[in-house]
Amino acid sequence: MSGKPGDQKRPVHLPVLLREVITQLDLSPGLIVVDGTVGAGGHSELILQKINTEGTLIGLDRDAMMLGFAAQKLKPESLPAGRCYLRQSSYAELPTVMEELEISAVDRVLLDLGLSSDQLGDEERGFGFESAGELDLRFDTGSGVPAWQLLENLSESDLCEILEVYGEERFSQRIASQIVKQRKSNPVRTAAGLIQAVQQAIPGKALAAARKNPATRVFQALRIAANQELEQLESMLESVLPQVLRPGGRAAIISFHSLEDRLVKQAFKNQKIWKNLTAKPIVATQAEQRVNPRCRTAKLRVAVKT
Repeated sequence: MSGKPGDQKRPVHLPVLLREVITQLDLSPGLIVVDGTVGAGGHSELILQKINTEGTLIGLDRDAMMLGFAAQKLKPESLPAGRCYLRQSSYAELPTVMEELEISAVDRVLLDLGLSSDQLGDEERGFGFESAGELDLRFDTGSGVPAWQLLENLSESDLCEILEVYGEERFSQRIASQIVKQRKSNPVRTAAGLIQAVQQAIPGKALAAARKNPATRVFQALRIAANQELEQLESMLESVLPQVLRPGGRAAIISFHSLEDRLVKQAFKNQKIWKNLTAKPIVATQAEQRVNPRCRTAKLRVAVKT
């Protein structure tokens, strides 16, 4: 898959917690809503219906491929002017997009921080374990450094720290050592190469006991590092959201691992800025989990700006 906006392949991703998100956003006609991770447009399609022709949707995504899918579904060119804007941008750059659109404040912000099924199936960037292309792992291939270059250039200690902090990988030292050791003879450039290096580094007993691919946390850590995901989220929570949301506006954030959820939970505890609506995160029903197993780790937290 090319990852270009005009790519006409049909998306396969299912929007997570769709009913719960729409309920918690408390939408009505005329609202200005930001979908900061618009993806294939699954959440935004229903948002557009709820805010009616009087409202405005701003859909952002760093991934040009996903933005192309969103354009297929939402068809902004067929809507009245000012109804739907799609931009290739990080949600952390929302103020710049709003300035361009001459919008001073918004009513709702949604973030779905998960990796989509379409990205996992993209052969060119290495998100999935079966990917044949280079281990890139960037959402926007026009910025930053691909993961394989990180593996070639980072010191063993820096690589170990990334695996430990971003992946919570208990064998981080062993894996970092293995990757560095084989740089000259067999540098890691692909998903298969990374999986092989991880398998060589991890003790046999741990491999045998593994319930999922032993490289899962390593892929997560490298993807987070390549995209600076936690830095982006911290910037969004600390400065962007309080800046762009009107008083009474709502923020809804879906996270998929503890690092992200911890940041969201902590931010929404700040009573000077937020009224937290979810003391405990909203999770997927058993029925949704059966249909879409990837939603099992999803946690939705919602807060109102005071």
